[in-house]
Amino acid sequence: MTHRFAVIGLEHRHVYELTHHLIEAGMDCAGYWPVTTNPHVLEGFRKRFPGLQAVAERERLMDDATIGLIVTAAVPSERAALGVAAMRRGKDVLADKPGITTAEDLELVETVVAETGRRFIVAFGERWQSPASVRAHALVRDGAIGRLVSTTGMAPHRLNRATRPDWFWHPRTNGSILVDIGCHQIDSFLHLTGREDAEILRAEIRSVAPERTPVADFQDWGEMVLRNEVASGSLQVHWFTPDGLADWGDGRSFILGTEGYIELRQNLDLAGRPGGQHLFLVTNTRTEHFACEGEPVPTFRDFARDLRERSESAMTQSHCFAVCRLALAAEAKALGREHDARL
Repeated sequence: MTHRFAVIGLEHRHVYELTHHLIEAGMDCAGYWPVTTNPHVLEGFRKRFPGLQAVAERERLMDDATIGLIVTAAVPSERAALGVAAMRRGKDVLADKPGITTAEDLELVETVVAETGRRFIVAFGERWQSPASVRAHALVRDGAIGRLVSTTGMAPHRLNRATRPDWFWHPRTNGSILVDIGCHQIDSFLHLTGREDAEILRAEIRSVAPERTPVADFQDWGEMVLRNEVASGSLQVHWFTPDGLADWGDGRSFILGTEGYIELRQNLDLAGRPGGQHLFLVTNTRTEHFACEGEPVPTFRDFARDLRERSESAMTQSHCFAVCRLALAAEAKALGREHDARL
């Protein structure tokens, strides 16, 4: 059963990567539900996967006993409810980030996972699809930079105002900027430190340039500082990538150790090296550049095997929930309603 999946929720282009990587990992796509508020995504999906079958009735896919996994990039605020419905039908769920946008939804999903024994996993693409991140984790694990001290993540994004659907502009449907984008950096921080806990020391959300967006209170800037017993981490997320850049953002990560540091440039290298997925390693004995683009990333194959064997090699369920919980806690802290977070 777990070798087949269906796609329900064509609202964000990340669904292209999720579908592609699962097929590449050896899974079969049984079909997709073509209903969407974002026709650009539907058109792109059809072009990329012309052989896949569109199924007009969503419930046919939900009730098909031969389908073991539901993949979704639905409106973010609707992903948890869709996942709950799928799990109660005996299916696992792979959701685009952010998979969960409210504390109430997190509590419900945790309850249903415990009740059904199914998986609700969020694909944090900036790590799941990044060979540079895989290499960096291996270097840190092997002690290449000594003992981990801190991580810094910067995740600029291009606004692309003309192609954004209405739900994108509202945190009630898209999640706050710390939930939507910040979850990537939280995931990486926990993964590098090997922990599932952290304290949110500071969090901030702002609307810096409302004149650029169709709504006055769109959250275009976010910052966070967190810490656990292993290291501290800081992150900056925003929607100010200039149109002149050759990619949607110049994402960077800095990983500091007691004996060296690592810099990741996942999108591009402004110094002129071609492609993305660049890693720079500086230690007491050398400075080295690694071109990681094209190197294998095992996450989706591990995930497919996890579904068959009920293992947790790609991501543990508890890690996934820890990332969601910390993102919601940071949002609550930034908005001054920590007592309402229920986390």
